[in-house]
Amino acid sequence: MSQPTLDFRNTNTLWGSVVAETLVRCGVRQAVVSPGSRSTPLTIAFARHPELEAIPVLDERSAGFFALGLARQSRRPVALVCTSGTAAANYLPAVIEAHESGVPLLVITADRPPELRACAAGQAIDQQKLYGGYVSFFHELAVPEPNLRLLAYLRQTIAQACAQTLRPEPGPVHLNAPFRDPLAPVENESAKPLAAALDETFFAHLGPVAPVSGAHFAWVPPVTARGLIIAGDDTCTDPAAYAAKVGQIAARTGWPVLADALSVLRHHQPKGAVVITAYDALLRNRALARELAPRAVLVLGNWPTSKVVRQWLESVEADVVLVSPRSGNRDALHGRTRHLPVALETLALEGSGSGDTGYRELWHRADQAAAAVLRADRAGAPEIFEGDVTLTLARVLPDRTPLFVASSMPVRDVEYLWPADNRGRVFHFNRGANGIDGTLSTALGVAHRNQPAVLLTGDLALLHDTNGFLIAPKLAGSLTIVLINNRGGGIFGHLPVAQFEPPFEEFFATPQAVDFSRLCAAYGVEHVKIGSLAQLAERVAELPAQGLRVLEVCTDRKRDVQTRKQLFAAAAAAAGGG
Repeated sequence: MSQPTLDFRNTNTLWGSVVAETLVRCGVRQAVVSPGSRSTPLTIAFARHPELEAIPVLDERSAGFFALGLARQSRRPVALVCTSGTAAANYLPAVIEAHESGVPLLVITADRPPELRACAAGQAIDQQKLYGGYVSFFHELAVPEPNLRLLAYLRQTIAQACAQTLRPEPGPVHLNAPFRDPLAPVENESAKPLAAALDETFFAHLGPVAPVSGAHFAWVPPVTARGLIIAGDDTCTDPAAYAAKVGQIAARTGWPVLADALSVLRHHQPKGAVVITAYDALLRNRALARELAPRAVLVLGNWPTSKVVRQWLESVEADVVLVSPRSGNRDALHGRTRHLPVALETLALEGSGSGDTGYRELWHRADQAAAAVLRADRAGAPEIFEGDVTLTLARVLPDRTPLFVASSMPVRDVEYLWPADNRGRVFHFNRGANGIDGTLSTALGVAHRNQPAVLLTGDLALLHDTNGFLIAPKLAGSLTIVLINNRGGGIFGHLPVAQFEPPFEEFFATPQAVDFSRLCAAYGVEHVKIGSLAQLAERVAELPAQGLRVLEVCTDRKRDVQTRKQLFAAAAAAAGGG
């Protein structure tokens, strides 16, 4: 590490530069900065540090999700800085998602000093514990003073906050940072006497923070052939090792693996395991669902996206072991569940399985029959079915492509239709709180300084975050947005409320008539109207190295709802031999 980058022009610049230097020593390499006056000392320090990439983003909600995307990609903490007042409140949705999905964020909100609070001073709100229980640690920093002992306190507090974004488990941390004037880097003599004391030795003990490795648990699989491994999305730094571990468990138990499309197991198949992907459709056959009822279930990470699977698991009342390094109650089904708070890779196996593969083969046959219906070639259809957009991406996207999938209908079509393969696509998603807010901004964070990436989104999710387009000039990399425009919220057509018209169309489907070509033009973003699946395939088979573009596929929302229902019915019948 080179000599510390410190700024002795005044007390505030020194304070800000100690924050930036400490973060760099602790492994932080990126900071997303929202513009504002009160945060000037932090902004100046972050912008001038040679080892910190500071990225300005105008809209705070967008900035929060962009930082979230950066942290998802790198798996290291990203700093997020804003001025005082409601700017900080706009970070809340991203903070909630970071908390719910275990993403390390260090949020630093600048503030007025205590004497300018609760006295009608401008741009001053109560920022104490602003994010409530959604952060693992909150602290208000001292008001800056040119005092060596206080600077040591600042250094250690920043280092501790950085550590707590990763330990005991990843998540967001909030620091509130008050500043008095002068906020600009004007020269005075207040900080210069400290220059001799703040050399390399002041920071030498600091180092990058590593996540807690976690405890080791031993698991004895029950001796039953009627067992399932259900893989939801999970924290995984080494997909190959993760898949190898699941393959070992599947070989020991003889159990099939139901792999959510957001699990790495859909894209890195465990050797020797039977991976089931059409479970949502085949379990809609009630007779078959009863026949496939398990006695034991091993859940990896989170519960799958499929509501059909979750309701089925509740009804069969099997014994469940849930393996997730996340703390707290992870069992949304409230069943007979034992939680092992450990990373899967550290789980030790003891005992032996049943050796009976009849149950697994029953699943395999049903899965093949259902999948054949779901993934049948519909190339001759006169109109594009939005599910076929998902199948096209699965067929032609380059191996190992980062793919961000929006919540609502896109993530469900991916679960229904994406086949199991070994092409190593890396899926990203905001499934902690399952919202559509921040979709574009998070995807841009995933794409930044990464290999060419893709966002699969619906129209409402994209419109909810159009300020994310303002980040486009800062994007170092490539993001292709595959926009399914069905002019509203297609997922609501699958819910019981769709039968009630009015007010269904206006208040739930929320139809929109935005001209996306003109919207993209306003932001200087390339827009292409896609007229066929063949054209889409051609555009995504090879992704550009740089830039942002939108590929718009127009579909009929109401017709696609009926198409899905017909597909599910046909697949369920085929799985049951009907």
